[in-house]
Amino acid sequence: MYVLGFNSTHDASAALVRSGEVRQAVEEERLSRVRHHFGFPERAIRRVLESEGIGPRDVAHVAFYWNPYEGLFRFGAHFLRNLPRSLTYLGRQPSLWTSFLRLPRRLRAMGFRARFHFVSHHTAHAASAFYPSPFPRAAILSVDGTGEWTTTLLARGDGRDVRSVRTISYPHSLGKVYEAATQYLGFEPNSGEGKVMGLAAYGRPRYADEFERIVPLNGHGEFRLDTRFFRFQFGESRKWSDDFARLLGPPRAPGSPIEARHEDVARALQDRLEEAALHLAAELHGVTGETDLCLAGGVALNSVMNGRLLREGPFRGIFVQPAAHDAGAALGAALVVSRRKDPAFERREMTSAALGTAFDSSRCERALAGAGVLFRRPAGLADEAARLLAEGRVVAWFEGRSEYGPRALGSRSLLADPRDPGMRDRLNVRVKGRETFRPFAPAVPLEAAARFFDGATDSPFMLMTFPVREEVRRAIPAVTHVDGTARVQTVRREIQPRFHALLEAFGRLTGVPVLLNTSLNRRGEPIVDSPEEAVALYLASEIDALVLEDLLAVKGNGGGAR
Repeated sequence: MYVLGFNSTHDASAALVRSGEVRQAVEEERLSRVRHHFGFPERAIRRVLESEGIGPRDVAHVAFYWNPYEGLFRFGAHFLRNLPRSLTYLGRQPSLWTSFLRLPRRLRAMGFRARFHFVSHHTAHAASAFYPSPFPRAAILSVDGTGEWTTTLLARGDGRDVRSVRTISYPHSLGKVYEAATQYLGFEPNSGEGKVMGLAAYGRPRYADEFERIVPLNGHGEFRLDTRFFRFQFGESRKWSDDFARLLGPPRAPGSPIEARHEDVARALQDRLEEAALHLAAELHGVTGETDLCLAGGVALNSVMNGRLLREGPFRGIFVQPAAHDAGAALGAALVVSRRKDPAFERREMTSAALGTAFDSSRCERALAGAGVLFRRPAGLADEAARLLAEGRVVAWFEGRSEYGPRALGSRSLLADPRDPGMRDRLNVRVKGRETFRPFAPAVPLEAAARFFDGATDSPFMLMTFPVREEVRRAIPAVTHVDGTARVQTVRREIQPRFHALLEAFGRLTGVPVLLNTSLNRRGEPIVDSPEEAVALYLASEIDALVLEDLLAVKGNGGGAR
């Protein structure tokens, strides 16, 4: 039985599940080419059906990742309590609510005759983390800006069941705190949080006391914000209040120089998030007694927090699904309905994020030839690409199905030599066009990970940071962050054989089976999806070589652009 799940707000996406098996999953931004696409994901819906070879009438149920009826009365009380400031909501909230109610009609216009289901937001997040996890039972923590009214869900998964343990409600939200501070620091909320996480490593925790005031933790395993420091709860576009600026100093204007004070604010924010996460994890462990944890929600993309939870928290193992943000809630909604409606439902572990679109070699040939790019099909592709990388070349690597989620994991990646201390600045400035403080991640064969990264466990989705061992930091400076950590991707031979072979080949040449791995895109653009997009980026940037499936193009000698 096929179940389609989708999300039609920010990070819109669609996912197709059959009897609990994730068959297809695509974010709309990959197809629309609009970063964090907001709106109905018609392209993604059509793509997952086409890729599966089915039509709308083959889908038995459709699940949406939000229940517009849940929390409605509590929101109404919140609106009345905060009048007249809450009048700002009138321009946004009713139209969004109405658009949700019109979704079944829009799906019928596409040819669907399936039964439609609203699924509570954090229920979808929890399912997206637990059902694909390797754990037969686990504690579940879902943390984001907000769902219908819930901002944080503590739950427990057992076999095929997910049950809520406790919730924390709006406006008390760790995700909203991070959004507000991201905006205060001059970055775009719901987009620039990763930049703030990277910036935090440069700072000192001199604003720790201030953030303890902003996010107090109580003795019941919960937190409550001091709402004097925020304006998001009134529906205003500026999320932080004047009290926030009086406490921490003037906000940074977007695009202006980053000062030490900004780094220190980012550090204190990040530290407080980690402390709150450890606080919640301790409570969840005490209530459930479980030894493993599944994490979901946009906050679960914070790999620094995840790494600290693994090192210092009470859980033995942690699983974070690669699309932990709202894009992944589309998958979770589909899994919830599949569990409820399909007698053949079975849990299946997610071992790969390659759930999007694949393109055959002939399509890749046409993309290269159509752009006038010389290419060849080398017999030893991994060895040739490894040699180019060891020579200091930047290589675009395109193979198989595109990744689901915000991380490039060897399907749509930009690769470079981690031994070169100047490579980070070269990529940031000349290729990616982004801030120089932004770190890059290492990809490493799973069997070699412990040699380079202290405490490294299987981390296939690049959602954990680990300390880089002191004795190898000089060997891989381009992927070692200023605080001595790295956001690690481990690669298994049986799951990604070609990418694993490349890492091994580079290791044979250099003694270091590690590559710098970042997303195949430029600043402000989604990761490429198609061969044509990869070729266009290759030609328009300082990328030296392009691998498209089994084809190789090299600028400058024997394979560049005509």
